[in-house]
This record gives sequence, structure tokens and C-alpha cells, in this order.
Amino acid sequence: MDGTVLVADDDRTIRTVLTQALTRAGCKVHATSSLTTLMRWVGEGKGDVVISDVVMPDGNGLEMLPKIAEDRPGLPVIVISAQNTIMTAIQAAEAEAYDYLPKPFDLPDLMKRTARALEMKRRAPSQPQPEEDDRPDELPLVGRTQVMQQLYRLVARVMNTDLPVLISGESGTGKSLIARAIHDFSDRRTLPFLTITAADIRDLEGPARVMARVKGGTLLIDEIGDIEEELQARIVRMMDAPGDHVPRFMATSQSDLAGAMEAGQVRQDLYYRLSGASVHVPAVRERVDDIPLLADHFLTRAEREGAPKRRLSAEASELFRAYSWPGNVRQLENAVRRLVLTSRAEEIARSEVEGVLGSQPEMEPVLGGGDTEKLSASVGRHLRRYFDLHGNMLPPPGLYARILREMEIPLIEIALDATGGNQAKCAELLGINRNTLRKKITDLDIEVTRRRKLM
Repeated sequence: MDGTVLVADDDRTIRTVLTQALTRAGCKVHATSSLTTLMRWVGEGKGDVVISDVVMPDGNGLEMLPKIAEDRPGLPVIVISAQNTIMTAIQAAEAEAYDYLPKPFDLPDLMKRTARALEMKRRAPSQPQPEEDDRPDELPLVGRTQVMQQLYRLVARVMNTDLPVLISGESGTGKSLIARAIHDFSDRRTLPFLTITAADIRDLEGPARVMARVKGGTLLIDEIGDIEEELQARIVRMMDAPGDHVPRFMATSQSDLAGAMEAGQVRQDLYYRLSGASVHVPAVRERVDDIPLLADHFLTRAEREGAPKRRLSAEASELFRAYSWPGNVRQLENAVRRLVLTSRAEEIARSEVEGVLGSQPEMEPVLGGGDTEKLSASVGRHLRRYFDLHGNMLPPPGLYARILREMEIPLIEIALDATGGNQAKCAELLGINRNTLRKKITDLDIEVTRRRKLM
């Protein structure tokens, strides 16, 4: 590499490591812990590339990007930050940073990016930034794992394109939050954001009403894989409709839409129109290292809303990490809120987490046995793992009732799905009284979704 790199970071170790690595690579390096000094160097015409932290003792590195672009158009700025949220990635993209890396970063990766920055010209200066009041202060998307950082970068890249976006992921992962983030930080943020389901376009006038309401903003189709073929054809026509106020289309899906298309359940023309950009939102079990961060985020949010201050003990946090969270972020948030209300002390103990998680279903990995494994063997594995989580201690009292509850919830949910939400048929299938079924749905807090209508 050949060039001069300006490094701004308040961490002396990072400054030393970067200075040594860049110097060995053939670069000249000026390093500082002050944004004021960095901006002076930029103003003096020093540097071919800037590597800057975000949070500095005398300011915010992201806020300096427009000034750098004004003073030195074409000067690449690589942003590094320990504030690894989608806000940071989006703000860096909006301010037209050359690149963004979360801390802790991979040094060889940063060196490669710096080499590319030295070889390429900085793109055109950024457009005037929107007023802060036009944007949300915080997005409830938290994560420092690699899969989440990849997600943030992808969101930042597709944000201001007009490509349709297909957002996939399990229930509770935050698909609708991703869609909202893309809209709220895009050029369409002042226009409507409208979420629709099959019911909104079922009658003949439905598509026209939807298009009139969205007015060139963003149209999010919820669970596209559940929409019948006739209505899928209407969506295709909506996407192909000419006009000056065509909205941006986005869709969410829990299912494998490509597989559904191959199985004939989703129209090919709809699939290929919607998959202009595909965004996958990872399940919580795919980013275990984010679980304590998510729990802390929800504890802080609850405190801001007036709840007492709470924190997880180390043992409680480890139990959070060991749980599989089949309901993903939504289930995790509900568990935290329940603990905030029921905990007796500021520090939430492991036993209190056991009490909450012990009453909730857990997703077990398939371990041998194949399709021939008996239900009793599967339940036995589940119970053995539950006992193992407690080490040399016994689980809290009330185990029999908790296990029965954990068995009943998926049994009733699956039976409701199988009977199309008809509670009379579901009660007959289960061999229980209809009023008993209603009471269990209430007592077990089973969600009756739009596909399960109270009969």
C-alpha cells in the first residue's frame, strides 16, 4: 500500500495496532485521539484515507463526515465503531462513509478495505441530510454478532434503491421492524408506510384502495406465502401498474418462498418480482452472543417506561443463553418484561429465570432416531436437558405442572391449525369439552392468530 492514512480513535491500543500494521504495509500514518486534530489535518490537505471511531471525547465521528466531504471531496472515510446497531450502519451509509466496520474488527479485513480505499476515488459528496426530527431516535434492532452486522450492511445498501425487498425469517425475529427501518431511513420516509394482508385485497376494489392509500410510499405485504393464488395475481398486477406514484413493494415470509414456488404454491412471476433484494433475518439461536445484549436492551427499555431497575445475574444470563427461544426476539422481550415485574430484587436470580423459562416451550434439536423415534423418547431428551441445565441442583418446585403446560401449548396450537381454527372441531379432535378448550386457550395464553377465528 502507498499513501497516508489518518487514524482517529480514543483507544490507545487500537491506534498503536493500526499504526504498526499500516506502517509495515508501506503507509504513512498520523494517529490521534481527537476529532479536532483529525479535522485540522483534513483541512490542511493531509491524508489519503481516514479511519475514524464514532464516539470520541470531543465529538461524534459520524457527524464529521459531511464536513470532511465538503472540505475534501473524494477523501474515503472508513468508520469503525463499538456501537454496533443498525442505526450506526445506516447513518454511516447515509453520510456516505466509504466503509463501516464494527468493533472488534478483523485487522486483515480492515487492511484490505484500506488498500481498496487508497486505490479508488471517493464518490460524490453526500446530499443534505434529513432533519433528525424526521427519523426515529432508536430502532429496536440490536446485535453485535457477524450475522447481524451483515444484516445491517445489507439494509443500508438497499435502503435508497427502488428494488422490491423480500424479508424472510421465523416468527418473532423482527421482519416488520426491518421493513420499517428500510422505509424510515429511505428517500420515501415522508410518504405512507402501509402493511396489508390478504384481507385487504380480497374484494375487487381492494387493490385500488390500497394503491390510493400508499401514495407512492412503501407497501409491505405480510406473510406473502399465505396468500392464495388468485390474490397473488392481483399483487402482480399492482406491481406492474403504471403511474407517477408507484410504491416500493416489500413482503415478509416465514416460509421458504423459493421452495413454495417450486411446489406450485407461489406464482413464479410474483416470486421473481418480489425478490429484487432478499433479506434474511436470523433467529435468536443463530446469534446466541446477542442474547445478553438483547436482554439488557429490554431491561433498559422497561426502566425508561417506569419499571424498576433490574439486571440479570451472571447465572441468569447464562441460562438465557442456553435456552433456544423458539419465539425469537418477541418471546425474549416478553420473558424479560415478566421478570421485571416478578423479580424481588434489583438483580434477577437464576431461579427466577428458571421459573419463567420452565413454563415456556423449548425447541429441541433432532438427535438421532429419525422418524421412528417415539414421542416418549423425545420428551425424555427434553426433560434430561432441562435437568442438566441445573447442574447439581434440582429444578424449582412445580415441575409436573410446568411440563404439562409445556406439552399442552403446542398440542392445542397444532390442533387449532389442523382444524383451521374451528374450536368445535379442535375440541372434538382432542376429546375435550369445547368450554374446556376455551378455558385452556385463555389460561395458557395461546395466541389466536388471523388464521384461527373464534367460532
